[in-house]
This record gives sequence, structure tokens and C-alpha cells, in this order.
Amino acid sequence: MRTTLTLDSDVATQVEQLRRDRNTPLKAVINEALRRGLREMTAKPGKRKRFRTKTVALGPCLVGSVDDVGGLLAEEDGTRL
Repeated sequence: MRTTLTLDSDVATQVEQLRRDRNTPLKAVINEALRRGLREMTAKPGKRKRFRTKTVALGPCLVGSVDDVGGLLAEEDGTRL
């Protein structure tokens, strides 16, 4: 298949560097990069390790009930009637 690609300058620079380092044709570098990229893009994501948050005992609440956050903040500011 023959096609025209427009590469961003950063991608073109990396491709050209790889081509020179490996002393291979541009076609080979592009094909390998596309194969690897497509394989990665179509692969199923791996299983993630479960994250657990450690609990910490903070002791008793020093301000009473915190169900009314607005009232608690007003009381702290001294603006509560």
C-alpha cells in the first residue's frame, strides 16, 4: 500500500534519528513503529493492583457534630447569631 504521511516535526526527528542509528530504510522504521503502536493501542489493559488507604485513629471530635458545616464555619468565624 502506498500512502502519504504528514509527520509532526518532533516525530519526524525521532524517526530520522532511528533510521540513521539502525541504518535501515525509512519504510522499515515507520512500519515497525506502527506495528508496535497498534499492538499497544489494541492490547487489553493489565490488571491493576488494588489500592488501600490506611486508616488512622484521630481520637474524638473536638468540635461536636460536623453535620452542619456552614454553621460550624460561621461559629469559627464568630458570625453565627
